[in-house]
Order: sequence, then structure tokens, then C-alpha cells
Amino acid sequence: MRGTVYKSTGSWYTVKSIDGDFYECRIKGKFRIKGIKSTNPIAVGDDVLFELEKKGDETIGVIHEIRERKNYIIRKSVNLSKQTHIIAVNLDQVFLMVTLNNPTTFTSFIDRFLVTAEAYEIPAILLFNKIDAYNEEELAEINFLMKTYEAIGYKCISISAKEGKGVEEVKAMMMDKTSMFSGHSGVGKSTLVNSIEPGLHLKTAEISEQHLQGQHTTTFAEMYDLSFGAQIIDTPGIRGFGIVDMEKEEIGDYFPEFFELKSECKFNNCMHIDEPKCAVKDALDENKLTWSRYRSYVQMVNGEDENYRVDIYKE
Repeated sequence: MRGTVYKSTGSWYTVKSIDGDFYECRIKGKFRIKGIKSTNPIAVGDDVLFELEKKGDETIGVIHEIRERKNYIIRKSVNLSKQTHIIAVNLDQVFLMVTLNNPTTFTSFIDRFLVTAEAYEIPAILLFNKIDAYNEEELAEINFLMKTYEAIGYKCISISAKEGKGVEEVKAMMMDKTSMFSGHSGVGKSTLVNSIEPGLHLKTAEISEQHLQGQHTTTFAEMYDLSFGAQIIDTPGIRGFGIVDMEKEEIGDYFPEFFELKSECKFNNCMHIDEPKCAVKDALDENKLTWSRYRSYVQMVNGEDENYRVDIYKE
């Protein structure tokens, strides 16, 4: 039988068959997928082949093959730095939810997420949430950030999941697609999903007053079918986003605005750091590129993963 993984809890997988029935499945033996050292061999969104087995009174599925993946989004595992965690696979697009405060989403986090999406060729959309809660100064900062990312070519939408502002625009972009929602805990992912599809009743996170961080409400990624012909994958809140499996030389190619200028650099293998006659550094000096993006790039090239939660946006 063939189906799609809708939920993974580490050892059990909920699979929806082509006929629309759900089965609880385990995996047969150990999977090794193209050398990815992942903590989870199978992820939500995987297209799998499985067979049913009778165990006493119950029927369980046994997954014996993962079909080729269109793409996946991956990050470093929280505790094991050498290991990686595949968040979801076979995505049409990813929405990254961003909040200015309660909790703060730093540009270094946004840039790491976007670089990973670029590397795996997944279109990314930025959703700036909680616009109902910002004062004029904060709204000006949101507008600046939106203009920054729109100039690079990313779609940005300002929304209020709580009040339903911008929700219809998000919904229209989701039609007939599998979308993943990501962001820090407390940015309002579950509130937005409930606003898009009220019948789902996803748990929403309370912001912890003590640390102004969201409480984790989603423990595992899970896919849901929506009533208007779309699928969403809701993911656990991500605190940090370590990039994976990228050579230093290729990171700049995943910054579209740097890649565009690359052919104008004196050296075709220019790293845009110490080299003379670098078109990227010239553009920075002329304020044609954003310094926060360049700082994110330098951090990634230098492998400063331990600093990816640091605010590098404010000087």
C-alpha cells in the first residue's frame, strides 16, 4: 500500500493511505537515506510504501520503503550538534512567522531559515504577525523589515492571526498546496491555523511573562487536511536554526541578492569577505544591500552557530 506520513512521534508514524484511511505504522529495520545523518529517518510529508500486519486483535502498518523526496527542510538537532533533524518533506512552500517582540524574531534567525529554504528550493513567505499589538515605532520597524525582504524577492504579508487581518491572503496562497508553518514558540502559528481552519482547534501557546517566550504546544510536526483543498504541516516552535550540510563557498549563493552580483566580483570564487574588487562589498558601501543580511552571512560562513540566537540586528 502507498500513503503519506501525517504524524511522526519518533517510533510510530500515522500514515494516510491513497484511499484516505489512516494507519498507525512502524518502520522495518533501519533506513539510511542518501547519507543524511538524521535523528528521524522518516518525516511528515514522506511518501511511503507499507504493508499491513495482524498483531493479535489489531492491525498495524509496517513501512518498508520511502519514495524519492521532492525536497525537505532540515536543521541541526537541538542537542546533538553532528546530527540533523528533518522537519518536513515534499513541501510546496514554507511560511515563516515573525514577531518583533513577545517573542523577538531576530534577522539572523530569519536569514538562516531563508538560506535553508533556498538551498532545498522551497519557496518561502514571511508572515509578520501581531500587527494589532505594535505601536507606531514598532510598525515602522516592521515596514522596514518587510521592504528589506521584499526588495530581495520574498513575499511578505503583515497579519494579525488574533484579529483575522491578512488571513484571507494567506489562505489564498495555500490553495491546492502543502504548506509548512514555522517560527519560534509563541509567534502565533496555532492561532493563525485556527483562524484559517477554526474546526482544527489546535492548542495555542501562552506567552511566558517571565521570559517573553512562547511555551511549546506542538511536540511533533503534524500534517492536517483543510476544508478548502490544502494541507498544512504545523511544526514545534523552533528556538534556533542551525544550517546543515553547506560548504562555506556555497552559502553566498543562497542569498539571492549576493548571487545576483557574484558575476561582477573580480574573483569567480569570491567569498565577499576579504577579497578585493568585490561587488557585494561595493554594494554594501553604497547602501544597496542590507548590513543585517551581510552580518548573517558572515556568521554562517564563520560557523558561528552558537551565536544564532544573538541579536545582531541592533547595533
